[in-house]
Amino acid sequence: MRGFHHHSQEPSHRHHFGRRGFGRPGHGWEGHAGEGHGGRGRRRVFDSGELRLVLLKLIADEPRHGYELIRAIEELTGGRYVPSPGMIYPTLTMLDEMGHIAEVKSEGARKSFAVTPDGTAHLDERKVEVAALFARLAELAGLQERTDSAPVRRAMGNLREALILRLGRDGVQKQTVHDAVAIIDEAAQRIERL
Repeated sequence: MRGFHHHSQEPSHRHHFGRRGFGRPGHGWEGHAGEGHGGRGRRRVFDSGELRLVLLKLIADEPRHGYELIRAIEELTGGRYVPSPGMIYPTLTMLDEMGHIAEVKSEGARKSFAVTPDGTAHLDERKVEVAALFARLAELAGLQERTDSAPVRRAMGNLREALILRLGRDGVQKQTVHDAVAIIDEAAQRIERL
Protein backbone atom coordinates (compact mmCIF):
# COMPACT_ATOMS: atom_id res chain seq x y z
CA MET A 1 0.00 0.00 0.00
CA ARG A 2 1.36 3.38 -0.98
CA GLY A 3 0.77 6.19 1.48
CA PHE A 4 0.05 9.81 0.73
CA HIS A 5 1.63 12.62 2.70
CA HIS A 6 -0.33 15.77 3.24
CA HIS A 7 -0.64 18.32 5.99
CA SER A 8 -4.39 18.42 6.53
CA GLN A 9 -5.68 17.93 10.05
CA GLU A 10 -9.27 17.74 8.85
CA PRO A 11 -11.23 14.59 9.63
CA SER A 12 -11.19 12.21 6.69
CA HIS A 13 -14.98 12.05 6.33
CA ARG A 14 -15.71 15.69 5.60
CA HIS A 15 -16.64 17.45 2.42
CA HIS A 16 -17.25 21.16 2.68
CA PHE A 17 -18.61 24.03 0.76
CA GLY A 18 -16.33 26.81 -0.39
CA ARG A 19 -15.87 30.19 1.26
CA ARG A 20 -19.26 31.48 0.23
CA GLY A 21 -21.33 28.32 0.61
CA PHE A 22 -24.59 28.40 2.52
CA GLY A 23 -27.91 26.60 2.67
CA ARG A 24 -30.53 24.95 4.83
CA PRO A 25 -29.58 21.82 6.76
CA GLY A 26 -31.03 18.56 5.51
CA HIS A 27 -31.49 19.82 1.96
CA GLY A 28 -28.09 18.92 0.57
CA TRP A 29 -27.35 16.59 -2.31
CA GLU A 30 -28.29 13.02 -1.49
CA GLY A 31 -30.38 14.36 1.41
CA HIS A 32 -27.49 14.28 3.88
CA ALA A 33 -27.59 16.91 6.58
CA GLY A 34 -24.40 18.76 7.27
CA GLU A 35 -21.67 17.89 9.71
CA GLY A 36 -20.48 20.48 12.16
CA HIS A 37 -22.00 23.92 12.75
CA GLY A 38 -25.40 22.39 13.54
CA GLY A 39 -25.66 21.12 9.98
CA ARG A 40 -25.08 24.50 8.37
CA GLY A 41 -22.39 25.07 5.76
CA ARG A 42 -21.06 21.50 5.58
CA ARG A 43 -22.93 18.85 3.69
CA ARG A 44 -21.99 15.60 2.11
CA VAL A 45 -22.09 15.92 -1.67
CA PHE A 46 -20.92 12.44 -2.68
CA ASP A 47 -20.68 9.11 -0.95
CA SER A 48 -17.28 7.44 -1.17
CA GLY A 49 -18.15 5.36 -4.24
CA GLU A 50 -19.36 8.42 -6.11
CA LEU A 51 -16.27 10.40 -5.21
CA ARG A 52 -14.11 7.55 -6.54
CA LEU A 53 -15.88 7.80 -9.89
CA VAL A 54 -15.53 11.58 -10.05
CA LEU A 55 -11.81 11.44 -9.28
CA LEU A 56 -11.28 8.57 -11.71
CA LYS A 57 -12.99 10.51 -14.52
CA LEU A 58 -10.94 13.64 -13.79
CA ILE A 59 -7.73 11.58 -13.81
CA ALA A 60 -8.82 9.87 -17.04
CA ASP A 61 -9.22 13.32 -18.61
CA GLU A 62 -5.60 14.13 -17.70
CA PRO A 63 -3.05 12.94 -15.11
CA ARG A 64 -3.40 14.91 -11.88
CA HIS A 65 -2.28 15.02 -8.27
CA GLY A 66 -4.49 15.49 -5.22
CA TYR A 67 -4.37 19.27 -5.05
CA GLU A 68 -5.23 19.56 -8.76
CA LEU A 69 -8.25 17.31 -8.20
CA ILE A 70 -9.48 19.48 -5.33
CA ARG A 71 -9.13 22.60 -7.48
CA ALA A 72 -10.81 20.91 -10.46
CA ILE A 73 -13.88 20.04 -8.38
CA GLU A 74 -13.95 23.52 -6.89
CA GLU A 75 -13.89 25.01 -10.40
CA LEU A 76 -16.58 22.64 -11.69
CA THR A 77 -18.91 23.78 -8.89
CA GLY A 78 -18.12 27.47 -9.19
CA GLY A 79 -16.46 27.40 -5.78
CA ARG A 80 -19.52 26.06 -3.98
CA TYR A 81 -18.02 22.67 -3.10
CA VAL A 82 -14.42 21.96 -2.08
CA PRO A 83 -13.62 18.39 -1.03
CA SER A 84 -11.12 18.17 1.81
CA PRO A 85 -7.65 16.64 1.39
CA GLY A 86 -8.71 14.20 4.10
CA MET A 87 -11.30 12.81 1.69
CA ILE A 88 -9.29 13.05 -1.55
CA TYR A 89 -6.06 11.33 -0.51
CA PRO A 90 -7.58 8.16 1.01
CA THR A 91 -9.79 7.87 -2.09
CA LEU A 92 -6.71 8.09 -4.32
CA THR A 93 -5.08 5.37 -2.22
CA MET A 94 -8.13 3.18 -2.75
CA LEU A 95 -8.20 3.80 -6.51
CA ASP A 96 -4.49 2.95 -6.66
CA GLU A 97 -5.01 -0.28 -4.71
CA MET A 98 -7.95 -1.21 -6.97
CA GLY A 99 -5.64 -0.85 -9.99
CA HIS A 100 -7.73 1.93 -11.54
CA ILE A 101 -4.96 4.54 -11.38
CA ALA A 102 -1.17 4.39 -11.26
CA GLU A 103 1.48 6.86 -10.23
CA VAL A 104 3.26 8.64 -13.06
CA LYS A 105 6.42 10.72 -13.10
CA SER A 106 5.79 14.38 -12.41
CA GLU A 107 7.75 17.47 -11.53
CA GLY A 108 8.00 18.38 -7.87
CA ALA A 109 7.17 16.38 -4.77
CA ARG A 110 3.48 15.78 -5.48
CA LYS A 111 2.40 12.35 -6.72
CA SER A 112 0.48 12.49 -10.00
CA PHE A 113 -1.74 9.69 -11.25
CA ALA A 114 -2.95 8.49 -14.62
CA VAL A 115 -5.81 6.13 -15.40
CA THR A 116 -5.02 2.46 -16.09
CA PRO A 117 -6.76 0.22 -18.63
CA ASP A 118 -8.79 -1.28 -15.75
CA GLY A 119 -9.79 2.23 -14.70
CA THR A 120 -10.88 3.10 -18.24
CA ALA A 121 -12.93 -0.10 -18.45
CA HIS A 122 -14.56 0.71 -15.09
CA LEU A 123 -15.50 4.18 -16.31
CA ASP A 124 -17.02 2.70 -19.48
CA GLU A 125 -19.14 0.35 -17.37
CA ARG A 126 -20.37 3.24 -15.21
CA LYS A 127 -20.75 5.82 -17.99
CA VAL A 128 -24.34 6.77 -17.12
CA GLU A 129 -23.56 7.19 -13.42
CA VAL A 130 -20.47 9.29 -14.20
CA ALA A 131 -22.53 11.59 -16.43
CA ALA A 132 -25.11 12.01 -13.65
CA LEU A 133 -22.40 12.87 -11.12
CA PHE A 134 -20.91 15.56 -13.36
CA ALA A 135 -24.41 16.91 -13.99
CA ARG A 136 -24.72 17.24 -10.21
CA LEU A 137 -21.47 19.24 -10.11
CA ALA A 138 -22.86 21.53 -12.82
CA GLU A 139 -26.06 21.98 -10.79
CA LEU A 140 -23.97 23.08 -7.81
CA ALA A 141 -22.22 25.64 -10.02
CA GLY A 142 -25.61 26.96 -11.18
CA LEU A 143 -26.81 27.19 -7.60
CA GLN A 144 -23.67 29.07 -6.61
CA GLU A 145 -24.20 31.52 -9.45
CA ARG A 146 -27.82 32.17 -8.46
CA THR A 147 -27.18 32.54 -4.73
CA ASP A 148 -23.94 34.51 -4.97
CA SER A 149 -25.15 37.30 -7.22
CA ALA A 150 -24.10 40.88 -6.53
CA PRO A 151 -27.59 42.06 -5.40
CA VAL A 152 -27.81 39.21 -2.86
CA ARG A 153 -24.35 40.04 -1.50
CA ARG A 154 -25.27 43.73 -1.28
CA ALA A 155 -28.51 42.97 0.61
CA MET A 156 -26.71 40.62 3.00
CA GLY A 157 -24.10 43.31 3.61
CA ASN A 158 -26.82 45.86 4.35
CA LEU A 159 -28.41 43.50 6.86
CA ARG A 160 -25.08 42.88 8.55
CA GLU A 161 -24.32 46.61 8.84
CA ALA A 162 -27.80 47.36 10.20
CA LEU A 163 -27.41 44.68 12.86
CA ILE A 164 -23.97 45.94 13.87
CA LEU A 165 -25.18 49.56 14.11
CA ARG A 166 -28.39 48.83 16.00
CA LEU A 167 -27.28 46.03 18.31
CA GLY A 168 -23.82 47.47 18.91
CA ARG A 169 -25.14 50.44 20.85
CA ASP A 170 -24.77 50.66 24.61
CA GLY A 171 -27.84 49.73 26.61
CA VAL A 172 -29.57 47.61 23.94
CA GLN A 173 -32.51 45.84 25.53
CA LYS A 174 -32.92 42.06 25.24
CA GLN A 175 -36.31 42.67 23.64
CA THR A 176 -34.63 44.64 20.84
CA VAL A 177 -32.38 41.66 20.12
CA HIS A 178 -35.39 39.29 20.12
CA ASP A 179 -37.29 41.66 17.79
CA ALA A 180 -34.34 41.77 15.36
CA VAL A 181 -34.10 37.96 15.37
CA ALA A 182 -37.86 37.69 14.73
CA ILE A 183 -37.57 40.04 11.73
CA ILE A 184 -34.71 38.00 10.25
CA ASP A 185 -36.57 34.71 10.82
CA GLU A 186 -39.70 36.13 9.18
CA ALA A 187 -37.68 37.32 6.18
CA ALA A 188 -36.12 33.85 5.82
CA GLN A 189 -39.57 32.23 5.87
CA ARG A 190 -40.91 34.67 3.28
CA ILE A 191 -37.94 33.97 0.98
CA GLU A 192 -38.54 30.21 1.30
CA ARG A 193 -42.15 30.74 0.17
CA LEU A 194 -41.17 32.70 -2.97
